[in-house]
Amino acid sequence: MNKSVCPVLLIHGWNSHPGIWKRMIAGLEAAGIPAWNFGYAENPDPHPVTVAEDLHDFIADMRRKNRYQGEIDIITHSMGTHITRFLLEVQDGKEKAERVRQFIGIGPPNNGSSMAELFCDPIYGEEMIRLLEGIFVPPGYDPGDDSLVQEVRPGSVTMATLKSAGLRDDIRYRCILSRNITHTESFFPILAGRTWIFHEDGTWETTFDGDGVIPHSDSIMPGIQPEIIPLDNSLFTNCPHQFCHGNLPKNPEVIQC
Repeated sequence: MNKSVCPVLLIHGWNSHPGIWKRMIAGLEAAGIPAWNFGYAENPDPHPVTVAEDLHDFIADMRRKNRYQGEIDIITHSMGTHITRFLLEVQDGKEKAERVRQFIGIGPPNNGSSMAELFCDPIYGEEMIRLLEGIFVPPGYDPGDDSLVQEVRPGSVTMATLKSAGLRDDIRYRCILSRNITHTESFFPILAGRTWIFHEDGTWETTFDGDGVIPHSDSIMPGIQPEIIPLDNSLFTNCPHQFCHGNLPKNPEVIQC
């Protein structure tokens, strides 16, 4: 492979799969950029710690296969950001053996996921799961049996560990978010175009500054200026659902960014 071009490592989100990156990979390949597509959907008992370890092994394997030891770029969606940050900032935070040039999170739950907390809420959780069943959550879903969701809740052990570790100073972090600029319900009809926010005091509100699943407050971190789409308002007006959470890896403006 061309040693002057950084390969791009792709990590999908929760309840998703590597195929979500089909359009992204086509764009990368058209630009002459190799893509390494990591999947964890087949893991029978996924947890951020064990999936991060699997990701470490995958990167090492891809480096061997491609005879490449230079820097890589990383693009993650949603939960993929959480898993990757655990690898880079906690498991590799001191040695910094993983050579990463830039890390791009798309709709990332950097501060914990309000939606994960919502699933577990004693008042709203059951109804929210019912509304999203077959759309965002699998049939018969029980959040209590899901380690990934439990560990991305704002008050989880994993989130506390990430906060304590801090960001790495040798990596350029980027954050791509979307918002419902016209306040249209068709953006994410099930939730009337809004995104739920969980506050530290245990209260809830909804906002149009989010992608239907991840509000901006879940993503934004000090020192990282978010890139917020849509950039082309006409594209949003014609097809607002392209800018909701599950469609972001396929969104043409995200791929352009």
